[in-house]
Amino acid sequence: MSDPTFWVLVGFLVFVGAAVYFKLPGMIGKALDERGATIKAELDQARRLREEAQALFVDYQRRQREAEKEATEIVAHAKEEAARLIREAHEDLEATMTRRRQLAETKIAQAEAQAVKEVREAAVDLAIAAAASVLKQELQGDRASATMDRAIGDLRKHLN
Repeated sequence: MSDPTFWVLVGFLVFVGAAVYFKLPGMIGKALDERGATIKAELDQARRLREEAQALFVDYQRRQREAEKEATEIVAHAKEEAARLIREAHEDLEATMTRRRQLAETKIAQAEAQAVKEVREAAVDLAIAAAASVLKQELQGDRASATMDRAIGDLRKHLN
């Protein structure tokens, strides 16, 4: 019995017997089944997470398209608003220029009327002075003074 092969066989049989006695194959099978179930659960969870990530990605792409569309609309609206404001500014400028032109024309007309009035008054005064000079030379005495005063008064009435 000194053959080493015999003792290896005996050791192996004792080991297998102990493993069966302590239900080691069942425990190993159970551990492998539990590990398989854990791996399956992790795979299922990974699949769910992947699907959720894809759904989120699709949602973000949709939101990005909507944001780009909204940004385009905002830019278009801003351009329209800017064009409207420019039109209004031009219209306001034209209205202001028209008012200023009318005001200047009114002032010019008033200045012309004032100048005409002053020229008429100067002409009246000059005509009165000329008439008085002529009448003084032609008429002499008391009668001349009364006639001249009356003519000057009539002249003022007719010229004004």
